Amino acid sequence: MDQQPTKDSLNSGHRERLRERFLKGGPDGLHDYEVLELLLFRAIPRRDVKPIAKKLLQRFGSFAEVIAAAPARLKEVEYVGDAVVTELKIVEAAALLLAKQSMRRRLELGSFAQVLDYCRGAMAFRETEEFRVLFLDKKNGLVADEVQGRGTVDHTPVYPREVIRRALELNASALILVHNHPSGDPTPSTADVTMTETIASLAKPLGVKLHDHLIIGRNGHCSMRAMKLI
Repeated sequence: MDQQPTKDSLNSGHRERLRERFLKGGPDGLHDYEVLELLLFRAIPRRDVKPIAKKLLQRFGSFAEVIAAAPARLKEVEYVGDAVVTELKIVEAAALLLAKQSMRRRLELGSFAQVLDYCRGAMAFRETEEFRVLFLDKKNGLVADEVQGRGTVDHTPVYPREVIRRALELNASALILVHNHPSGDPTPSTADVTMTETIASLAKPLGVKLHDHLIIGRNGHCSMRAMKLI
């Protein structure tokens, strides 16, 4: 009598085929849910993870938003526990590290496309506001990238004198301010403009230049310099 394939063997065969497709064609040949499946294989070794991957995408909207989602929200999806969250957060950390190191190499050449790519990856899908400062040297090389504050869905406390104090500690010659709007709309608020003017006025007498203040949203970004607000 022929032996019928078991559920485990069918699942194992699917995993191997998906891995082979990835190795041959890379991620461009896969759907977003299939890339998520590859990440879930290690965390959930036996269960069919395709439904879980699809539920994650349905809940959060895109691959990037799944990776950036808060652990507590990820765990609201059935079968998503610490092991899954760890795998997803490793990918997020690796992506940000790659973007950050690429930005560190290229900033001196004056290319700010990498800055935007990095900031979008780090902040666009955050559910609360985050304010960070990129500290630059005289050649616009990246000295430090530091988160100065985290807040609520629509506010982050920012202390301009602390920003300037830190710039002096790092011997930075210039700054790029960056924060996100979880609402998705990157339009600067009156408070954003006032805070930017305060930092610029404190920095200028000390020989520290404010290059820009970027506001990052799901739907794009705003540059205060491009808007002639600096």
